[in-house]
Amino acid sequence: MFNSTVWIAQSFLALFFFAAGLPKVAGRGIDRWVGFDQVPRIMTVIIGVTEVLGAVALVVPLLIDRFEWTTPLAAVGIAVISLMASGFHLRAREWLATLETALWASLAATIAIARWDELATAPSVSEDVLVPILFVLVPAVIVNIVFLTRATQPAKEEDGREAMTAA
Repeated sequence: MFNSTVWIAQSFLALFFFAAGLPKVAGRGIDRWVGFDQVPRIMTVIIGVTEVLGAVALVVPLLIDRFEWTTPLAAVGIAVISLMASGFHLRAREWLATLETALWASLAATIAIARWDELATAPSVSEDVLVPILFVLVPAVIVNIVFLTRATQPAKEEDGREAMTAA
């Protein structure tokens, strides 16, 4: 049960960060995301590349049974990226986005702890502690995404059309 639970959480995290990183690298669809108009394009590309590489490193090494030690390191990297994003949103007073990125960081950190035994000399935390944490974090992230998407619907003008905003 432990391994299956971690795999589900790990796949969920990898899928999200892969999908979040690709538009940043490609530069398409990024205009819908809050705050990226304030970040230089090269920084956006670097963030996207690290998200995509982190997502790949979360699942591929364990699938191919080689370089498994990169998985907990990728999870730590994603947690760091998420915490930096959380600080960015906190500074902009975007409370829901702050909560979302903090939850992603928590999920990534929990996965890092769960997969820490892939590093030969690493200390470990009991599976009995990690499974309940994952059972709380994954639904919390999903609920937060639902609230976030509902809270960031485009503004409507009086006649029902989407309001045009200057970027």
